[in-house]
Amino acid sequence: MMQEDSQQGIGRRVRAARVAAGLTQEELSGLVGRSVSWMESVEAGRMPLDRFSVICSIADVCDVDPVWILGQPYRLRSDGGTSGHAYIPALRTVLRRSGLILSGHPGLVPTSQPSDLARMRTQAGAVNRARQGAALPGAASVLPGLLEELNTTLLTHERGSEREQALRLMVDASRNARQTLNQLGYPDLAWVAADVAAHAARELDDPISKAAVAWDRCGAMLHQGSLQETEAIASAALADLEPTVAAGSVSALALQGALLLRQVIAGARMGQKSEAWQRTREAWTIAERLPEGFHDLEHQTVFGRGNVAVHAAEVGVEVEEPDKGLAFVPGADVAGTPSRERLTHYRIDEARAFRQMGKSAAAVATLRKAASHAPHYVYASPMARALVADMVRTGVPSQAAALSGLVRNMELAV
Repeated sequence: MMQEDSQQGIGRRVRAARVAAGLTQEELSGLVGRSVSWMESVEAGRMPLDRFSVICSIADVCDVDPVWILGQPYRLRSDGGTSGHAYIPALRTVLRRSGLILSGHPGLVPTSQPSDLARMRTQAGAVNRARQGAALPGAASVLPGLLEELNTTLLTHERGSEREQALRLMVDASRNARQTLNQLGYPDLAWVAADVAAHAARELDDPISKAAVAWDRCGAMLHQGSLQETEAIASAALADLEPTVAAGSVSALALQGALLLRQVIAGARMGQKSEAWQRTREAWTIAERLPEGFHDLEHQTVFGRGNVAVHAAEVGVEVEEPDKGLAFVPGADVAGTPSRERLTHYRIDEARAFRQMGKSAAAVATLRKAASHAPHYVYASPMARALVADMVRTGVPSQAAALSGLVRNMELAV
């Protein structure tokens, strides 16, 4: 048996949230700037909720988590239910221990053998490559063991160079955990990972590490629909980072651009169209100050010219100016971005933009291509699932076979 249709499930949860909040369809539709007939169609599963801005607005009014409305996490049976999700209990346990250790809780003892820092550095690099490659199960499978080995190092080295190196690896590993967990659909646990990274960065007292952690916290907030908090965290981090940027640090400049893009997405999802486009221009200006072909892989943001274009595409969809979003960064080599995760994210938003522009055949082809390179990422994406379910209802005759394949692989009941 296939999973429930994404939109019907979302519609039922919207209705449940509305009823729990004591609102009528007329009241909720008015509060989110929509018609009663639109709300009726959403709750009946006939109207797709295919933009985070709308989902966040409904969630905010009804005081529920956007992730709950979306029905994440999705556990696809085609991979035996083990891809990434099987490692969640171990990640939860090890992240809890990391938080206790970094907060200085007494009485904790190592639960693994001491490990060589060079080996842990190699593991951390493998995790980052897997996640940037959109191979979420690969990243999730390595993280619990790596984090526990780092816990052991921190417990056995109260000070000195080895502790500092372990702290830096802890920042890197827990940030990768945060991004992996968000993508798999575990926002609360992702926030725990972001908090672990913040604890480690605080002990390092390094402005670059603190800025990178703030960028991750913004990511966690965006996934939970906390848009004003995202804006506040990014603004504070940008102010703290300014002296390092002024000193000429390339890393600080790239992080400045990445934090600005967090504000871009938060603004777009809050409906702040002009502010979102203006900040996208500012991010592009920063990207042009960086060396040709630069992408910030060291701090995981992948900030660079191509990544500005990735965010512009999402802005275009969220503010319903899809053509502007796709053309906003002329000449940007998105395909050259050294991150399959970023490229896949772009392809999903490109497909959503095509759909908004009435180019459904192109939307199916684009999504199918993205899925051929990063299947788990695409099949578990709430926006990709909403897009496919919507196109099935209206039909795309020229891409019927490809659309059917997406439905099958997403295990949608349509």
